[in-house]
Formats: sequence, structure tokens, C-alpha cells
Amino acid sequence: MSDQPDDNERREPNEEEFLRKLFGEAFGDKSGTGDDDSSKDDSGPSIGFTGTPGGRGQDSGAPSGGFPGFPPGFDPSQLPPGFGDPQMMQQIMGQVQQMFSAMQNQGDETVNWELTKNAAVSALGSDDAAVTPVEGKQVDDALRLAEMWLNEATSFEAIGAIGQGLSRKQWIEQTFESWQRLTEPVAESVGRAMGQVVRQQLEDGEGVNLPEEMKAMLPPDAAGQVANMMERMGGVAFGAQIGQAIGELAGEVHSGSDIGLPLAGSTMALVPANIKSFGQGLQVEDEEVLLYLALREAARMRLFVRAPWLEDDLFNAVAQYAAGIHINMERVEEAASQIDPSNPQEMEDLFGEGLFQADRTPMQEAALTRIETTLALVEGWVDDVVAQAGAHLPSIEKLRETMNRRRATGGPAEAAFAALVGLELRPRRLRDAAALWAHLREQDGVAGRDEVWSHPDLQPDEADLDDPSGFHNRRAERQAETEKIDDELKKLLDGGYDGPGGDSGDRA
Repeated sequence: MSDQPDDNERREPNEEEFLRKLFGEAFGDKSGTGDDDSSKDDSGPSIGFTGTPGGRGQDSGAPSGGFPGFPPGFDPSQLPPGFGDPQMMQQIMGQVQQMFSAMQNQGDETVNWELTKNAAVSALGSDDAAVTPVEGKQVDDALRLAEMWLNEATSFEAIGAIGQGLSRKQWIEQTFESWQRLTEPVAESVGRAMGQVVRQQLEDGEGVNLPEEMKAMLPPDAAGQVANMMERMGGVAFGAQIGQAIGELAGEVHSGSDIGLPLAGSTMALVPANIKSFGQGLQVEDEEVLLYLALREAARMRLFVRAPWLEDDLFNAVAQYAAGIHINMERVEEAASQIDPSNPQEMEDLFGEGLFQADRTPMQEAALTRIETTLALVEGWVDDVVAQAGAHLPSIEKLRETMNRRRATGGPAEAAFAALVGLELRPRRLRDAAALWAHLREQDGVAGRDEVWSHPDLQPDEADLDDPSGFHNRRAERQAETEKIDDELKKLLDGGYDGPGGDSGDRA
């Protein structure tokens, strides 16, 4: 049997030294006596909560003879081969520093949203050109023409907004507040679950599952700091995953309301770079593709502005669904047992899948049905309106079919986002909804069709999608039932109500 140490035994001392240099004096210097004043620091033990990881507040940047962004005396060229080349390590250190800085600055929030936005922008890479003046004018012209055509196809008036062309980065910036509103309830659930698991491990005496070398270097009073660090790292990592998903979506969306929600507020916005990609292979003129998508964006914005209750109704349904989300605690415990605090990417990967329980509560099922039905009604109405407004476009049917398939199935980025937040924003019954709106237009005219959006109580439901021809009969029945209840309530308030089937006359 060989006396040579195996790979793990050879690597442990170097990794210990690396961690000491990475996280600073929080892990001590076992080779020293600990009495040398030069080894002490007024900032006290640090595991990344002050300044840079293991740094010394404002003095930890790049002292004389050091490397920018590394602790004093740290020479990346002396790293063992397993840690890669110095340039790569400098990039990794920058990512670690960003995570610890985010943990320090996120305050009481579960997620550092500024870091999440930065992650979304970083996911774009370098493939994001600014909108040129020519593209901006093309977008403006297309939206102006779309508004003119829509005047004949809907009773909803133009909103009077000036359209704009957005780069992918600008799309992220314009829509980010809405993404935060959508994902914050889920992020809070994940943060609570992570904190619960970490606290439970500490209470049970198991401690957080850190590498043995790191445990040996921790000071005795570090347990609370570790628990806080792990909880914050969970929030930072989940936020980074959200940002990554938003960044990927930014490479696919066509407009500010492309997923069926007015993510960019009441602004009409198109993303020229993505529209060009969408048009490739369709064998349709670029101008026609742009005008078709401008019609969809302008129609959708008219709807959300003229039916102001609709936006809140959708966001509230998403919040209701998120409130019932059950975190897969076994998955979180597994993540906590595998997490290497020196590897932020590993923690992000652990949040990528399997985080949510598959079973839905009755409240969630109701919220999901409400979301899917409302999104289908929105997209179905847009489809019917645009089909009428763009009837003279040579390729209207081809574009319409392509878009309906895209909305019904979604793309890879939509799937990734759905897996992350546990919810698909998908209009599953889009074709049924389009058929319903077409039926109402034929029966009641454009104004009659659009009047259905005047109040949430008038909204079609699943039964109406199943049988559009029975919509008016069902609405009349519901109206009669409502009037009956109102009459009985009035009798009760007037003192003349004797209960169901009774009358107010004298009894023998």
C-alpha cells in the first residue's frame, strides 16, 4: 500500500490556507501565537460582513504590494492548481465580494433587489446593442399607425402615450418593479424556509454543514453569524436566480406587456432586437412583423388602461397563489447540507429546481384558474382585435398562428422562470377565449364585446370558454340570481322577510 497521501489529504492544507486568506482573520492564523498586535484588527472577527470578504473595512482594497479586490498579502499566483489561473480567481473573488456586499446592504429585505437587477443585466452578456435612431423611428411610426388602425377595431380610445423602442437592458430597467412585485412573495417564502432550516440545525446542535476545515477555524461565538450569513446567502442566491431568469426573458420578449401583464406600466414599448429575431425564418417582411407586434402592444395597453381593475386583479391572484406556496423543506435541508459558503454559484444552482411542493392547495388551484383564465381572456381579446385591425396585412393569419403557438407553449426562458417561482403565466385556453370574443363581437358588435371589461363581475369564466353561445343566457341567470338576493336583502332590512318560501301575511 502506498504511503503517498491521496488527493484530498494533499489538498486540505492548501485549501485551508486559501480559505484563511479568502475570509480573513475570522478563521485565525494557526501558525501564529495570536499575541502579535499586527495580527489584530479593530473591526473584530469578520466573515464577510464588513468591507470585502475577510477585509478590513475601507483598508481592504489594494494595499501596497497587494492585488485589487483581494485581502492584504493575498497573491493569486500562489494558489494551488485546483483553484485555476490567477485571472479566473480574480473574477471569482469579485463575485464573492459582490455577494457579501449584497448581504451587508440588503437590510431587512429577503432579497437584495439591486443585486437581482444587476444579475439580470449580467445575464444579457455583451449581446445587447442600443436602439438606433432609425430603429426608434421605426418603432414610433409602427405604434402610431397601429393606434390609427385600432380605432376601427375597438371602442377603447387610444391612451395618448408615446411609444418607445427599448434595448434588452432598458426592458429590464423599465419592467423591474413589476418583476419585484410578482416574485417578492415567493422570495419571502424561500427566505423564511432557509432561515428555519438553519436555525433548526443550530438548535439541534448539528450546526450548519460547513467544511470541517472551516468549522475548525471558526471562533466559538461565530454560530449566530454563520446562521445569519447562511440565511442572507439564501436570499442573495435566490435573488440572483430570479435575476438570471429575468435576463433570459429579456432576450425573448417583444414588448413591455408581452407576457400578458403591463410590466412596463402604461408605456407602449417594443424591443427591436428581439422582434428581428422573431421575424427570422417567417418569410414575412420586417415592417409587417413590426406593425403586427405594435398592434398587439397598443391593443393590450388600451385594455389595461381602460379596464383599470384588471392589472390589480392579476397581480392579486399571483400574490394569492404565492401565499399558498409550500416550500419543499427536504430540498432546502439538502441544500443547506451541501452548501459551500465559498462557492456562491453552487448555492444558486441548488435553488434551480425542486424547491416547491407539487401539491397545490384549493386556494392555489382557484388562484391558478383565475390567473390562467384572465390571461387567456386578455390574449384572446387582443387576438380578436388585432385580427380585425390588421386584416389588410398580407401575412396576418400566419403571424397570428405563430404568435398563438408561442403564447400557448412559451419558450425556454419562460419555462425557467416558471420553475423558479413555481407558477406559469400561461394563457392555456387562448384559442377558446379568442372564439368567445369573436362570438360576442358578432352578436353584440365591437362596443358590446368591449363592455364586458367594464367590471370584474361581468368576466367570462371557464363555462363561457367551453360554450361561448351560452354566455348571454348564463349572464342573465346570474343577473336574475343577484337581483333576487338584493330583493330578499331589502325585505330583511325593511322587516318584511319571513324566510325562504314564507310570506309576510298573517298566519292562522
